[in-house]
Amino acid sequence: MSRIARKRLRSLAVIIALLTLPLAGCDDKPVTYQGWIEANLIFVGPDEAGRVETLSVREGDKVEVGAPLFTLDSELHKADLNMTMATLANAKQTFERAQTLARSGSGTQKDYDAAQAALREAEARVNTSQTRLARRSIASPVAGTVQQVYFRPGEVVTASKPIVALLPPGNMKVRFFVPEAVLPRITYGETVTVRCDGCSGDLTAKVSFISKTAEFTPPVIYSLEERSKLVFLIEALPVAPANMRVGQPVDVRLDSDARSLNAKAMDAKR
Repeated sequence: MSRIARKRLRSLAVIIALLTLPLAGCDDKPVTYQGWIEANLIFVGPDEAGRVETLSVREGDKVEVGAPLFTLDSELHKADLNMTMATLANAKQTFERAQTLARSGSGTQKDYDAAQAALREAEARVNTSQTRLARRSIASPVAGTVQQVYFRPGEVVTASKPIVALLPPGNMKVRFFVPEAVLPRITYGETVTVRCDGCSGDLTAKVSFISKTAEFTPPVIYSLEERSKLVFLIEALPVAPANMRVGQPVDVRLDSDARSLNAKAMDAKR
């Protein structure tokens, strides 16, 4: 090997040594766990089948409680309401006549009771028809963002089939898995730090769910080193959900780990 080659090799070894010096303290950094952002969507659909007439929102729109979402055709329901109103008018006349006869002694108590029952039934049918008609115009039950629109004006939708999916900010959650050995260090309400690409600084969330059942490492979790085959699902509610996106991969760090490392560092300095 020539002298020039030996110098180059020596220089390369020095550079590698210098680059590896900062990594010596990596074991003192808190361990992070990979996870993702998930959400419990609110699916809004009609009680009965029908054709979509109007759609008042688009995907990405922010809506408040009571904001109009969509309407369905209501011709049959209007006709049903007209019919029940006519039946109610006849029932009122029959009841008034039976009431007059009962007061004068010409009618029987049985006829009066039957007329009164028919009137109450007719009133109930009118209330039902009015409710069915009112539910052809659907308003937002929650405040949030429109995530998905499944049907457009002119399309026929079946009963209970969602037309719009809404996402309230409070329905977002962070999901991640931890090895069995880490599980005893996690408690309900504990604060965790969340990092993600494009997020402004560190975000925080509070642990809201700890799985009681172990499972094998899911395929969506990738790690440079395999710590355990059995993992437990953890869910945490973000403090600022508006800064997160559904499906976004995140890195989660337990604050208890950070506190433990800080305590060890303080003891080492002493």
